[in-house]
Amino acid sequence: MLIGVLREVTATRYVLPLREGGSLPGLVEADDLGMYVVKFVGAGQGRKTLVAEVVAGELGRALGLPVPELVVAGIDPVIGRGEPDFEVQELLKASGGRNLGMDYLPGALAFDPLVYDVGPDLAGRVLWFDALIGNVDRTWRNPNMLVWNGAPFLIDHGASLIFHHNWPGAAKAAERRYDATDHVMAGAAPDLAGADADLRGRVTEELLRAVVDLVPEVWLADEPGFGSVAEVRDAYVDHLRARVAGTGWLPEVAR
Repeated sequence: MLIGVLREVTATRYVLPLREGGSLPGLVEADDLGMYVVKFVGAGQGRKTLVAEVVAGELGRALGLPVPELVVAGIDPVIGRGEPDFEVQELLKASGGRNLGMDYLPGALAFDPLVYDVGPDLAGRVLWFDALIGNVDRTWRNPNMLVWNGAPFLIDHGASLIFHHNWPGAAKAAERRYDATDHVMAGAAPDLAGADADLRGRVTEELLRAVVDLVPEVWLADEPGFGSVAEVRDAYVDHLRARVAGTGWLPEVAR
């Protein structure tokens, strides 16, 4: 799959806050007349959440997994002047510039593993993908999956790539086994062996560099311990290359 660039849109109206998560994402209308769920750079989790969303989300899309379109959403803090919620006003003031938007899926339902059967193939691919990116936030308690027009979609990858919160330990973390005990796909007879055979060889250095290059430079600038944004990009690529080259990270259910 060819990797292009993330589309850029400009927010024209803040519609409402979405309070399901801790980062207070918001539903925003943009100048392309589209609606997007926006995660803000000024939220408490900071810009690394947005980096993880781009790298994980676009890698998943390149591997054929169902991820809604991601965009870079430009925010002018003045759009929050009429908001009655002080918390929202402060968040928008702190988030001027480039933020992360995900295509809004109107009418989508929360995924329920007791209702919706994804089948062993997709279950294995989702679990393999989450193990690769170290996603700790797709459990049966909080699947971070939606069902839209009868099809499942993967959302909210901000809690993946947790190695980037501790760069000195990133090399060691590359071999860390993924704990799939509470993963929402663990009980769906996931075909992890099939997923591994299909997906591992597709995660090439070329693909990883193309995905990491999608991250806006401003989200990577001034990272402690690095001399340039290019070095930060290399560090993401190096970690994911090392991880996909190993086997120790595969969850027990893969064996």
